[in-house]
Amino acid sequence: ALRSPSVGTRVLIAIAALLALGLLIHGPIAQWASYHHFADQREWLGLPHAADVLSNLPFALIGAWALGARRDAPPHDSSLAWTVFAAALVATAAGSSLYHWAPDNASLAFDRLPIAWACAALTCAFLAERVDARWGSPHALGVALLAASASVALWWWSEQAGRSDLRPYLFVQFLPMLLVPAALLMQLPRRFASAAPDAAWWGVLAGYAIAKALEVADHAVFDALGVVSGHTLKHLAAAGAAWWLVAARHRATRGPVSCGSPR
Repeated sequence: ALRSPSVGTRVLIAIAALLALGLLIHGPIAQWASYHHFADQREWLGLPHAADVLSNLPFALIGAWALGARRDAPPHDSSLAWTVFAAALVATAAGSSLYHWAPDNASLAFDRLPIAWACAALTCAFLAERVDARWGSPHALGVALLAASASVALWWWSEQAGRSDLRPYLFVQFLPMLLVPAALLMQLPRRFASAAPDAAWWGVLAGYAIAKALEVADHAVFDALGVVSGHTLKHLAAAGAAWWLVAARHRATRGPVSCGSPR
């Protein structure tokens, strides 16, 4: 028999619906014309936009480490989602490096696709650990990844049609950033001891917020510091947030963690 959704689940569904409704009411959100013009245009050893390209290396290292660590970890409801998240980090390093090597809309699609996958996998992992094991199933994860891929495809189609619209992609990217703090504030408990602890999720949210602020302040940071741009630091902040989360999840799988009453 189907179980009725808990109050917490209904709140999360309402948040997702309100985000979708808000984007729908807002209307098309176009990618700004100067999007591909990053502050740091310097070459290094013949490598164009070297700082923005090379600052993606930490994503590959963190993702590869996480994939290796996953092989030795005991399986849980969210295991598959965490594995996909780790693989998406490696793909993000490749896609973002390709994009920053030669920034344009074509290479940007290969940058955004693995980011959308990472957001989808992270959402499934969190929901499997806090709401319902079924979110970690191959079926749920497959649907989430398909939706994430479609969001990038829809943006690409809108660019080709001359009416740029980022709304589907923004929905995929920002949904976990709304669901995670809502669930933490509602004190939805971990369903098993090896689930990522609250501090890990708050840390990744803080890192994401810092990364987005640095992205917006790309030119301002470069003008102020002269040696590094906001976008380069954005990559490092986002990679640091990913490391904080996967390392905390790995520690949780290795040692006993009390999961008594909701924190």
